[in-house]
Amino acid sequence: MNTLADMPNIGPVLAEKLCQAGISTTAALLETGAEEAFLRIKAGVDQGACLHMLEALAGAVAGVRKSQLPPERKAELKRFYKAL
Repeated sequence: MNTLADMPNIGPVLAEKLCQAGISTTAALLETGAEEAFLRIKAGVDQGACLHMLEALAGAVAGVRKSQLPPERKAELKRFYKAL
């Protein structure tokens, strides 16, 4: 994987938002994690960031499509999102 857009669920728009949030490489996203990356996007780039974006980021970090995330992980992400 050379670019963010090579990761599952990361298209050009989300890749650009990640870059604007200071996360410009796959290694940086893996190190930052889905939740922190989401918080950075929501705080500084896109206040309307939604649960689907959070799930997309989690899938990218896990190396799977967001639809393949385990139900427990999806529930964890939903709790995190609702707590914001």
